[in-house]
Amino acid sequence: MARYDFSTRRLFVDAPLTAGARVGLNRDQSNYLSNVLRLEAGAGLLVFNGRDGEWRARLALAGKRDIALELETRERPQTAACDLRLLFAPLKHARLDYMIQKAVEMGAGKLSPVLTRRTQVHKLNLDRVRANAIEAAEQCGILTLPDIDEPAPLDRVLMDLPEERLLVFCDEDAPVADPLIALGRAIREDRVPSISVLIGPEGGFDPAERDMLLALPGALPISLGPRILRADTAAVAALAVVQAALGDWRGSMGDAPPQHG
Repeated sequence: MARYDFSTRRLFVDAPLTAGARVGLNRDQSNYLSNVLRLEAGAGLLVFNGRDGEWRARLALAGKRDIALELETRERPQTAACDLRLLFAPLKHARLDYMIQKAVEMGAGKLSPVLTRRTQVHKLNLDRVRANAIEAAEQCGILTLPDIDEPAPLDRVLMDLPEERLLVFCDEDAPVADPLIALGRAIREDRVPSISVLIGPEGGFDPAERDMLLALPGALPISLGPRILRADTAAVAALAVVQAALGDWRGSMGDAPPQHG
């Protein structure tokens, strides 16, 4: 399998991508490519829009200050996002930025902010969340951007979850055991289920919320070990465990470059 081209800059564009098309860039993108990276006309890029795969393109002048992209060939076809949903209590800016970026890198196909009784941040800048998701996708060869939900109360989100969907939630009160074994017992070997991973707020779940979670037919509480993890760290750890047990690390799910090296 050919090694993925990590040396060429990648750029997300919100426009249809077809051979021979000319795609205009917004002012921020033009400034970044021409004044920050100092790329000149003719420089090569890889571009994607989350719908039409990844394309090789060349920079072209579109005016005195603006540049455009001229599309050449499609390098990779579009792939579907992982059926992996991250439910998370919003965090403060820097830690939330980190969580979003790492969740996208780990293959989350949907990001759902949930408001719990101990959630400390109730307002969320969804444009900032999307910008972080785009940045992670650009840097890591990801083709599909995750869907991003509006914040909603935890009980409402849980009420809307299909019963057949596996809900993995990180439970600080769960017995310390091997989460890979627990996940293996929750599925059949011949079928990878739809999965949601739930990360609670910094203060943990309220007892009533924990009881509500444990009562769900598709809920699987797991421990992430004997140490207390920050919420952003717990999200990365939980997604890594899920991918190791069920996901695209076994070739079952995924939206990843052919080879990371």
